[in-house]
Amino acid sequence: MSDLCDAINKFGKGIGSPPRYRIVEALFSGPKTVGELADKTKQSQPLVSQHLRVLKETGLVRDERRGQEVLYTLNAEHTIRLLKRLSEELKPKKKRKKT
Repeated sequence: MSDLCDAINKFGKGIGSPPRYRIVEALFSGPKTVGELADKTKQSQPLVSQHLRVLKETGLVRDERRGQEVLYTLNAEHTIRLLKRLSEELKPKKKRKKT
């Protein structure tokens, strides 16, 4: 369970600020460069880069170099896996019948 708690803590850190959430929201529509994210979220490029670093560290976002550009995408597999684990942990445990 502590691994799950650590993962949830990282997830919360990643998504826990409005500017980072705006970046994640912008990535719902597909891969974007830092410049595109800065325009879409109305934040400076250096600030977006700092937020992307945190989002990458938490596993929510990944990057891919394409020529001169770096494209950022949501790491959907990681997030889905994490949320499934969390929902399993939160399900009520079945009680055994006493005989």
